[in-house]
Amino acid sequence: MEPMIAIIDYKAGNLRSVLRALNHIGAECIVTSHPHAILNARRVIFPGVGAAGKAMETIKSSGLDRVMHEVIEQGTPFMGICLGTQIILGESEEDGGVSCLGIIPGKVRKFVDMGLKIPHMGWNSIDAIYDHPLLKGVDKDAQFYFVHSYYPDPTNMADAVAKTSYGTDFVSVMAKNNVFATQFHPEKSGKPGLMILKNFCAWNGKG
Repeated sequence: MEPMIAIIDYKAGNLRSVLRALNHIGAECIVTSHPHAILNARRVIFPGVGAAGKAMETIKSSGLDRVMHEVIEQGTPFMGICLGTQIILGESEEDGGVSCLGIIPGKVRKFVDMGLKIPHMGWNSIDAIYDHPLLKGVDKDAQFYFVHSYYPDPTNMADAVAKTSYGTDFVSVMAKNNVFATQFHPEKSGKPGLMILKNFCAWNGKG
C-alpha cells in the first residue's frame, strides 16, 4: 500500500519533527526522496529550514522540482512548511536572488530592519483572511511557532489565507487549489498546529 503522506526529503532540516508530529496524530507517513513514493502518496508535505539557494540546488539536482510540479498537476493535496513554503514561490531575495519553483506566483522578501529582532523567532498569531478547510477548528487567538528572516509575498492576494504582524503585516498562510503552505511550523505549534495537520490528513485538496 502506498503511504498516506510522503514527507519530501531534500536534506533541509526539520523532517523528523514533522514525522514525529504526524506519528503523534496517528498518520501513516514516510520520509522519502524517491519519486515513485512521492508521486503515489495520497498527500505530500514539503518542509524545510535553512537557505533557499542550497535547498534549490538539491531539489534541482535530484529532479524533485519536476516531481513536485507533477504531484500538484495531478491534484494531490500538497503542504509546504517554512522554507518549503518560501521556495514554492517564484523567486527569493535570499543570496542576492534565487530562482524558486514558481508553484504560486510571488517573491520571498527579507524583513526590513524596523528595530525588531531578526529572525522573527517565537510565538505569534495569525489573522485569517478567509475560512480555509485546514484552519477548521483552530481558535482565532491561537499562537504558532515561527523562525524566519524572510517571508512569502504572493503576487495574487487571492492566494493569501492569513496574515501575521511583525513590524509589518506579512502573509503567513497561502493556498492555491490543492496547495496549502504555512510560514510557521505547525509541527512545533502544539494543539493548533496538530489540528492543521489533522485537517490536512482529511483534506481532499479543494476549498
